[in-house]
Amino acid sequence: MKKITSLGYDVVFEDDLNELQSFLIDHDYSQLLILVDRNTNDHCLPVLQASIPDILDYDIIEVDPGEENKNIDFCIGVWKTMLDFGADRKALMLNLGGGVVTDMGGFAAATYKRGIDFINVPTTLLSQVDASVGGKTGIDLDNVKNIIGTFTQPQAVFISTVFLKTLDDRQIRSGFAEIIKHGLIQDKDLYNKCRSLTLPVVPNEIVYESVQIKNKVITEDPTEKGLRKILNFGHTIGHAIEGYSLVNDQSPLLHGEAIAIGMICEAYLSHRVNNLDDTELEDIVQYLKAVYPAYSIDPSIYPVLVDLMRNDKKNENNQLGFALLRSIGDCDYNKYVDEDLIIESLDYYRNLTK
Repeated sequence: MKKITSLGYDVVFEDDLNELQSFLIDHDYSQLLILVDRNTNDHCLPVLQASIPDILDYDIIEVDPGEENKNIDFCIGVWKTMLDFGADRKALMLNLGGGVVTDMGGFAAATYKRGIDFINVPTTLLSQVDASVGGKTGIDLDNVKNIIGTFTQPQAVFISTVFLKTLDDRQIRSGFAEIIKHGLIQDKDLYNKCRSLTLPVVPNEIVYESVQIKNKVITEDPTEKGLRKILNFGHTIGHAIEGYSLVNDQSPLLHGEAIAIGMICEAYLSHRVNNLDDTELEDIVQYLKAVYPAYSIDPSIYPVLVDLMRNDKKNENNQLGFALLRSIGDCDYNKYVDEDLIIESLDYYRNLTK
């Protein structure tokens, strides 16, 4: 077992989840609510139940899976179910799932009766290395990602790699994009380790190192006033592409697939405006192209993408804000880029996929 101490709580790495059962026994909560989606109900809830055999009294709240359902309507459904179960302010929400479940479950808990405690048990690689730590809760509005939310810390996070066995190759690769990002913004050694791996196998120590990097950043800047903004590398453009894809594609991009596109575009911007050299740009681009499938972006949708970027919460004074690399392992934040250069970066990606 390993632990990382974050902002007043522990992130526990333990496959058998013994510490989770101890936590639930030791804390005097009036009620345990377990939030799942349809997939985690079928594949992950039985693993959880087997890991906490002494915990027999709990209520299950199930939501539909998918980013398209991380919205206020589904959140209202969660609140109403909590009311139906008679949950009071001493209840505990256990979020069992990927980033959609932990984001929405954390937001529902943080706002129900002005806030009840919650814990996260992330079940995807993406949620283990990204959404599980940092205290961001949120839902989407009009295809703008996480625009409604709070900074509210969980009481604990429990990470078991057993859940990763329930994922297909595409889901593993999606989560892996955030590990690559952590290497690019803070740790060149981690980036090089990523390059040496053969997916879909992701060693436990890589997951641990990735969470360590994110925790180091968010501990220094809990509410994203400065350094924490580097975690947005690839996300200004990536979130816009993800939001567009959710509405317009029959098989929408997964989060990590969209962020990989965003990282290519924003690596190009890093080269153009932040002195990332040619060799490192080429290294990043060729690696991401090898790991993630190409996506067709027609120039006709550029205005839609830019409009989505303008609604991004990272912008200030109507300027489009970016985290941009200075070199692999070194990232700046509050870099503001003109629309013409953003279009140029999208053209750069589009030409790579011809």
